[in-house]
Amino acid sequence: MPQVERPTSPHLGIYRWQLTMVLSIVHRATGVALVAGTILLIALLLALAAGPQPYAAVHAFCASPFGLLLLVGWTFSLCFHLCNGIRHLAWDAGWGFDIARTYMTGWTVVAVSVLMTIAIWIGAYAQGAAP
Repeated sequence: MPQVERPTSPHLGIYRWQLTMVLSIVHRATGVALVAGTILLIALLLALAAGPQPYAAVHAFCASPFGLLLLVGWTFSLCFHLCNGIRHLAWDAGWGFDIARTYMTGWTVVAVSVLMTIAIWIGAYAQGAAP
């Protein structure tokens, strides 16, 4: 049997970036970020159980600029993953597959995620609960 040359799949550089592609990648990345943030949460809970000195060390890390960046990123990841998960549930129900609605819900997910993150941090600072 002669060997037939099959066409290769196009490289990613050929594709034009689209909102749905970016949101899919961000959804996966926020899932990974949620795991990392959960490890930080577990470290905080273990330090809290271990006593005042270990808790103070973890709290100092969380209150540092890098720690705050991680916490804000974790908060955004949680909000984005939640909102995009709801969007995926709507897709599972058969709603929102036309292009206009896909883009509208995609931008809504981004906007609501950002607004939720801001609201959570404003609430945390207003309550004095932020590090």
